[in-house]
Amino acid sequence: MDGTKVMRRVVIIGAGPAGLTAAYLLSREGAAVTVLERDPRYVGGISRTVEYRGFRFDIGGHRFFSKSQEVEDLWTELLGDDLLHRPRSSRIYYGGKFYAYPLKAGEALRNLGLVESARCVASYAQARLFPVKHPRTFEDWVSNKFGRRLFGIFFKTYTEKVWGMSCREISADWAAQRIKGLSLSTAILSALFPKKKPKDRSQTIKTLIDTFRYPRKGPGMMWEAAADRTRAAGGEIRMGTVVTAVERQPAGAACRWRVGSRQVDDAGEPAGDVAWIEADDVISSAPMRELARALEPPLPAAALDAAAKLRYRDFLTVALIVRPSYRFADNWIYIHEPGVKVGRVQNFASWSPEMVPDATLACYGLEYFCFEGDGLWSSSDAELVALASRELESLGLVAAGDVLDGHVVRQPKAYPVYDDDYARHVDTIRREIETHYPGLHLVGRNGMHKYNNQDHAMMTAMLTARNILAGAPLYDVWNVNQDAEYHEAGDRGAHVTDTTGRLVPRRVVSSS
Repeated sequence: MDGTKVMRRVVIIGAGPAGLTAAYLLSREGAAVTVLERDPRYVGGISRTVEYRGFRFDIGGHRFFSKSQEVEDLWTELLGDDLLHRPRSSRIYYGGKFYAYPLKAGEALRNLGLVESARCVASYAQARLFPVKHPRTFEDWVSNKFGRRLFGIFFKTYTEKVWGMSCREISADWAAQRIKGLSLSTAILSALFPKKKPKDRSQTIKTLIDTFRYPRKGPGMMWEAAADRTRAAGGEIRMGTVVTAVERQPAGAACRWRVGSRQVDDAGEPAGDVAWIEADDVISSAPMRELARALEPPLPAAALDAAAKLRYRDFLTVALIVRPSYRFADNWIYIHEPGVKVGRVQNFASWSPEMVPDATLACYGLEYFCFEGDGLWSSSDAELVALASRELESLGLVAAGDVLDGHVVRQPKAYPVYDDDYARHVDTIRREIETHYPGLHLVGRNGMHKYNNQDHAMMTAMLTARNILAGAPLYDVWNVNQDAEYHEAGDRGAHVTDTTGRLVPRRVVSSS
């Protein structure tokens, strides 16, 4: 042995937060990295920033806040002073009234009225005394947490808009991940008796954070910086490229993997000849369903069937440029009103003033949750702009004639669906990949079919990069929890910090 370090060749599918985090960390350590991204223009995936006539749109809304100091440090490393500190401001619109979110007890009592408030408190007390045992659905889980009355007011309509299905069909897992740590009593106590901010950010309930960091020009600025750093370190990012095959090579071959890809045409469809790349490792943040179809040799029939049954929710952002008669400061407003189709309204200037180039104007993003190919998705851009304008006026957020222009952004496969069977399907696919496809690593929201935030996706990529550089599975990325923390398998209640307070993942306990 001459001690020469062997350069790892890594192909990364997808240039979203997970893919670009892995790409930057690996290329920085000398790995030969190639990133394949279907979008011909934007990196960042759902965390990209779309630009139209100088206005910038955040697709989905991205607060940069994490309980992981390591994630926070990477954001600082990538953007530094380009990260603004912004106040959190969110409200719920229901029954023609606005409710601050997190809940302000006095305001909620006034808006609901004495009788309805009493009913909500009684319903909450009943839920605490007589909870549903072993809740399986979103409805049961949230009703246990808040009471059925508040579930119906503040959760049911909005959640069913987002997911396009009854709350009785949605797995309790999703509620447990997204609303973990928050209860009605916590929200009321936080409103009535505000505490000093904890020095340790890991002790803050994520749903209640009141400030966050945000890139000056939107979240895509972060991922453009990560892409630039990756290229500067020798990595390659191929835009407008769709993966057509991920082939495991036989034992003894010169490489473990070959990845085939093609350029996409103006319509976004594959065109031209297949280009092949050899790799020692493949990282995929692509939707699990799509990856399963591309694998060679093929997955067994049971795993392919499981992949085909994985479901995704899509959405549209209709960005309206407005000369506002009425201004509001919210980052976004959750629309719980059943009489309109819009689910959420973003105010892009409240994320960052630099998102809106003219201070006399405003730009609001109306989010419509749908399934690819349904009536909303298939509507023309003009029809969607007209719909959004009517609904924004009906909500009282603009006056007639305020809307000057609009632009539509379609986002397929925005959210993995947590139905009753998703966990079984994911486990079937995961077992096959871990057993028979060594060197194939799943990361991120769609790659792992986990509805998570970008900090969680980043942590899965960070640990995967360490595993690849070490040449051994030191960390189990499936044990990254919803707050971008990492827990050792079999000991999910504990984590380790070093003397600086940084969260330090423990290694997987060896079974040998």
